[in-house]
Amino acid sequence: MHYPHPIIAREGWAYAALATVIAVLVTLYAGWIWSLPLWLIAVFVIQFFRDPPRHIPDEADAVLSAADGRVLLVERCTDPYLEREALKLSVFMNVFNVHSNRSPVDGEVKGAWYHPGSFVNAALSKASLENERNALWIRTAGGADVTCVQVAGLIARRILCYAQTGAKLARGQRYGFIRFGSRVDIYLPPSAVPLVAVGDKVYAASSVLARLG
Repeated sequence: MHYPHPIIAREGWAYAALATVIAVLVTLYAGWIWSLPLWLIAVFVIQFFRDPPRHIPDEADAVLSAADGRVLLVERCTDPYLEREALKLSVFMNVFNVHSNRSPVDGEVKGAWYHPGSFVNAALSKASLENERNALWIRTAGGADVTCVQVAGLIARRILCYAQTGAKLARGQRYGFIRFGSRVDIYLPPSAVPLVAVGDKVYAASSVLARLG
């Protein structure tokens, strides 16, 4: 689960290498004019798969963002996985955000669910229940239940999750990746206090979304 932040996420090594090799070959055999679009593609691929290290806040009750992006939703609703009242926070990732996903809290994975689905725009509310998604139920040492859901988007076609039931996660720990634009939904106990608003820009592992009550 842990790895020494190689700057470019391991999920993107093959893509970055392929894009760069193609750009180099076209440059050598056809020149810069023909290879320029390929270099732009290579730069895009490299920036998409960047995975910088982050400073992790040490407040025990802090719920950290699981993804980079903008806060799309802050509302009271029903957690569809644990069937309970919850505070829901959603973060939308565009193609220019870091797509490495981090655990929002310290805890043990008590359950995991994968649901195949469609690929509608991840910014739409119905994406939470209609799109391909992978959910983790994490229970903290204090007994709080947190549901963290990776949701595929219009372009995203691959959800990667490395945590399984029984795994122990530390907040800020990298546990998954979503390729090419998507969202992450977090369901918290209703007593949790939100610290962000819709439109706020947040960063995985370093931004505090809420505090557990």
